[in-house]
Amino acid sequence: MKILFYLFFGGGLGTLFRFGIGKLIQSSSSLFPWHTIVANFIGCLLIGLFFGWLSKEDGLKNEIYFLASVGFCGGLTTFSTFSLESLQLLKSGHFLLFASYILASILGGILFIVLGQYITKGTL
Repeated sequence: MKILFYLFFGGGLGTLFRFGIGKLIQSSSSLFPWHTIVANFIGCLLIGLFFGWLSKEDGLKNEIYFLASVGFCGGLTTFSTFSLESLQLLKSGHFLLFASYILASILGGILFIVLGQYITKGTL
């Protein structure tokens, strides 16, 4: 039951953080959904940092993991929003933005996870 609290609390904090990013980065001047990609990149960096740090501490199944990685990063990152925005770009005929957004999101996400692990472990 304690794990559920950590998931709930971490997920709520991640969701609030994502909402704040959306308020800071208004996409109205651009069709490219910057707020979502920034939230996803921050979430990927953080989950890489958490995973790297917790794997050094042999604590991938402890409360911090559920609070930080599963809860906070799960609430922060936004695959469903990414998918909807991708479809909207495709339907509106913005094919180059559509392709750019998908490539940048996937490759950037992987890059930020690797960066987070590199920062905490010092190796890839």
